[in-house]
Amino acid sequence: MKFKINLVMLCILIGMCVAKGQTTQVNPQLLNGSWSAFWVSHPNTQQREYGIYHFRKSFTLTAIPTSFYVNISADNRYRFFVNGNQVCSGPARGDLFNWFYETVNIAPFLKAGKNTIAALVWNMGDLAAVGQISNQTAFVVQGNTESEKIVNTNHDWKVMKSKAYTPCSVDNGERLKAYMVVGPGDRVDGTQYLWGWENPGYDDSSWENAKEITHPDPVGYGTDNRWTLAPRSIPFFEEHLSRFPYLRRASGMNVNNDFLLGKSRLEIPAHQTVSILLDNSVNTVAYPELTVAQGKGAIIKLTYAESLFDAAGNKGNRNEIENKEIKGNYDEFIPDGGENRKFRPLWIRAFRYVQLDITTKDEPLLINDLSCMKTGYPLEMKASFSSSDPALHDIWNVGWRTAQLCAGEQYYDTPYYEQLQYTGDSRIQALISLYMSGDDRLMRKAILDFYHSRTPEGLTQGRYPSNRLQIIPPFSLFWVSMIHDYWMNRQDDEFIKQFLPAVNEIMEWYHARTDKDKKMLGPLTWWNFVDWDNFNGWGTAPGSDKGNSSIITLQYAYTLDQAADLFKAFGHTAQAEEYKALATDLNQNTFMSCFNPEKGLIADTPDQLTYSQHAGIWAVLSGAMPQNEVPKMMKKLLEDKSIGQVTFFYRFYLIQALKKADMADLYYSELRPWKDMLKLGLTTFAEKPEPTRSDCHAWSASPNYDFLATICGIVPDAPGFSKVLIKPALGELTDAEGTMPHPLGQISVKLQREGKEGIKADITLPKELTGIFTWKNKSVKLHGGNQTIQNL
Repeated sequence: MKFKINLVMLCILIGMCVAKGQTTQVNPQLLNGSWSAFWVSHPNTQQREYGIYHFRKSFTLTAIPTSFYVNISADNRYRFFVNGNQVCSGPARGDLFNWFYETVNIAPFLKAGKNTIAALVWNMGDLAAVGQISNQTAFVVQGNTESEKIVNTNHDWKVMKSKAYTPCSVDNGERLKAYMVVGPGDRVDGTQYLWGWENPGYDDSSWENAKEITHPDPVGYGTDNRWTLAPRSIPFFEEHLSRFPYLRRASGMNVNNDFLLGKSRLEIPAHQTVSILLDNSVNTVAYPELTVAQGKGAIIKLTYAESLFDAAGNKGNRNEIENKEIKGNYDEFIPDGGENRKFRPLWIRAFRYVQLDITTKDEPLLINDLSCMKTGYPLEMKASFSSSDPALHDIWNVGWRTAQLCAGEQYYDTPYYEQLQYTGDSRIQALISLYMSGDDRLMRKAILDFYHSRTPEGLTQGRYPSNRLQIIPPFSLFWVSMIHDYWMNRQDDEFIKQFLPAVNEIMEWYHARTDKDKKMLGPLTWWNFVDWDNFNGWGTAPGSDKGNSSIITLQYAYTLDQAADLFKAFGHTAQAEEYKALATDLNQNTFMSCFNPEKGLIADTPDQLTYSQHAGIWAVLSGAMPQNEVPKMMKKLLEDKSIGQVTFFYRFYLIQALKKADMADLYYSELRPWKDMLKLGLTTFAEKPEPTRSDCHAWSASPNYDFLATICGIVPDAPGFSKVLIKPALGELTDAEGTMPHPLGQISVKLQREGKEGIKADITLPKELTGIFTWKNKSVKLHGGNQTIQNL
């Protein structure tokens, strides 16, 4: 099963991919050799330890330029200022082989005469988020052309290590009894902070000159690289001012919520201890911004939580606060007594509830303002959905919020606990992005991120970027499925072709571990996670360690079919046929070993001791289950609660199996878990059924895809979405209406039941798009433009 590809052609494909993702303003010379600027750092500091640094450079311009592009990056992160104005932050997370930089036009912030550019750069050291890869503390600015090289980082830049910052909230996992790896909180001592350091006119004469480390090198160049630079391929985060709508309780003094409107300030008397609980009403991702005056030496603690906890550690209804307390990550700010002192954490915070615990010293504290800057990837809603059930509208809105909060510089599994990009999550998130926004940039980045994560064995890592190794072999299969999804939804051959050797390596890894006697997969290494709340505490598939897991064997067969589609499309017919034959062999032998005719179910292993919805799902999706047995088994999968049940993650695949079984009309009745979450006051969808760790987990937003792809029935019917299939599944709904973005325009479907079996469909397709409409086994051809179908 070895796949061969010309090495020169592979390099060309990779180069074309890089070029397609680059920022158009990047000077081509910066893509083809070492930069003239230096990576710089502080000259007297431990380069891999926790530290926050101020960088500055002043320069003179004779006139305001029409454009002035600079390329910026840092390790770990930076916030960039021009003449006191915050311009951007970054870099987008990647790895040392693909360290991203941002290209920004700073001309609108420049003036004739003296100008100052500055950056706050931080390195969280061994406290950094697991999603943060790092080499050492460093910062770089490269002018885009000769006229902009005046700002290049070198020895002339000034730098000062901050004494104001120390880490706090470093024990989140212990306090919350949960896996939490987003990095520390910020404790900022205002008496040590360099107020006004980013503004022109600040006296930096006592600062040290920066230490030159090395010249930066772009991808494909260099011989001793510490970072290999790649242009940012996704847009910047947006920021929008938001205010807390509710003050839920206060102790220590009487507090009204006028200060939340930003129109009055709150005075905390001297020698007072006050606690104020605020409710944002919905989960959000934001930078909290607190502006205070006076209050020298006071301690202000801001604690962030998705929900409150009762004495037993349960969340219950998320709207209720009685007899509950806040637990979560936190920041602390110590004012210096000055006026208009603003605290903003270095990195985003996820929360619904924020609690301020304030202890003042010898002078009163004035809270001038407290707000938050909502932020995240700029996903734009370009889809719509409505139906005869208003509850679906609520699910749609909450699902969209969930998808938005889990979209950052990569897809997040959960913005509160991890901010890590997992393949299993990302496949579902990417489809939601495509269907709701038409934006494929995060999907492309995710596919590339996992491509860059590959191990010597040929598997992708289960999550990436990550500074800890985690291998989840079934997630490598999901990566192949993600490439197949992209191929079906986008015409982008050069991007896809580069992954074929890596796809082959994954298929070969599994093929080498096939049990020659059972002709199923044998023992597998690493963490063979399938789903939570099943099998064992780690969600591991039965038989994965000792061999003969029907679940993973059938997922492998399903993925072989998808890989065969890809290889055939790009001219590798023999490879495709080999994959198809292997998939058939695995399906037949797994069915023979694991199907129990009395139960009408596929067992998890050949010993037939346990059964699960998961095994049955993959038997349907892979084609292992004979078609005449599929409806009966699907019915049992839905009704038999004694077998292993899917959680929210695998409900996506349950619905795919219902569709393949031609039972998609049952989808509407399977929405009860989402309606139940709404009844519990959740404003984003949870990781799994109660009790759950995360209240915001992107894989649980799958209804936002299925309302369009299953209820409205809109799916690609040929690669690149060059044809469309519209096969609605209304269930008990009497009507439904949806629109979604397509590469050629907008697809619109309006459906109305007529009697018991009839349908009226008003459909609008982009002018160049054709397809098929199917209802109750009858089909009609679709053309570009408007059409009405009824009396089928």
